[in-house]
Amino acid sequence: MLRNVALRFAQAVPVLLLVAVLAFGLMHMLPGDPAVVIAGPDATPEAVDRLRNQLGLDLPVWQQIANWVLNLARGDFGQSLMLNQSVLSAIVERLPVTLSLAMLAFVITVPVGVLLGVTAAYWRNSWIDSLVMGVALVGVSIPSFWIAIVSVVIFSVELRWLPASGYAPLADGFGPWFRSMIQPAVMLAMFQVGYLARMTRSSMLEVLDQDYIRTARAKGLNEWITIGKHAFRNSLMSVVTVSGIILSLLIGGSVVIEQVFALPGIGRLVVQGIMARDYPLVQGTMLLLGFSFVVVNVLVDLVYTVVDPRVRYD
Repeated sequence: MLRNVALRFAQAVPVLLLVAVLAFGLMHMLPGDPAVVIAGPDATPEAVDRLRNQLGLDLPVWQQIANWVLNLARGDFGQSLMLNQSVLSAIVERLPVTLSLAMLAFVITVPVGVLLGVTAAYWRNSWIDSLVMGVALVGVSIPSFWIAIVSVVIFSVELRWLPASGYAPLADGFGPWFRSMIQPAVMLAMFQVGYLARMTRSSMLEVLDQDYIRTARAKGLNEWITIGKHAFRNSLMSVVTVSGIILSLLIGGSVVIEQVFALPGIGRLVVQGIMARDYPLVQGTMLLLGFSFVVVNVLVDLVYTVVDPRVRYD
């Protein structure tokens, strides 16, 4: 097992290198000069050129990316151009916000999405099925930024139940942290709940049509045992796969939600880095997000062996 995990991480190295090159290339395709942004509008051309030389931005692109990859091999993510601190420390400071948001959204998404999917599959082609799938379709279709703004207007401005923005660390207590995170987490989870519900329904419908389910019902086995132990358990492989994808999307897809609710997380950091043309910051953050996808995929492979004992990695 450990050998397989190590092999999976080794296979991910080329993927991470590709992510690094793409992030580097996309940032350099953006219009604007980081030296001009940092120096300010009143800087002289000589000052801008001097700053560009200090930052190494006057080197050929191939040399810049070669230097960055070599620094990464030593564990050096570089210095942020706008924060005057290392990229790694900037990411570590904001990582707890994004992780707590993603995990809370994940805790909301999985039980709600699975329950809706199983309910729709059990009462297939009924008004319950149509209602659940209609709600799932609405959740998938509504833009996250729009529903987040509407949520702020209703629950923060009008009803004043929840704070409109800001983040309370978990160290300040569970209550303040939960109040600051529950609204953005629900908004982040809405799209994924609909996606998971649709996938769970499809997987359950396939299992419910199997012969062993009809045999269990013909033998008079309790319906809840039939659905919960036999049908749902045999559809778990698809649910686990989709849940792993969802967790990755929640970690990497929090940019809009963090902007709307002014959460000091990774997503907001990326937006600030792009606006300031902070190449090292955006590149390092993108590399971290790519690594999170790899870790989640490895964890999903490990969960497979628990869900289905027939799955083994030699």
